[in-house]
Amino acid sequence: MILPGSTVKVTDENSIYRGYVGCVQRIQGKKAAVLMDSHTPWDKMITFRLSELNEVTEGFQYYPKKKK
Repeated sequence: MILPGSTVKVTDENSIYRGYVGCVQRIQGKKAAVLMDSHTPWDKMITFRLSELNEVTEGFQYYPKKKK
């Protein structure tokens, strides 16, 4: 489930951002604003449809889950 704060990867085959990883800043309707900053040469917020994103659960996390 993609929520604000989730780390996501762009999976849209037709997007120039395919493969980029970012952090979801906000969600409105079926779209999410994703901040691309630490793994790109620029800081940029881009809007994607939720269907174009996959949640990243392993590796680098903008906000790692707390250990119990």
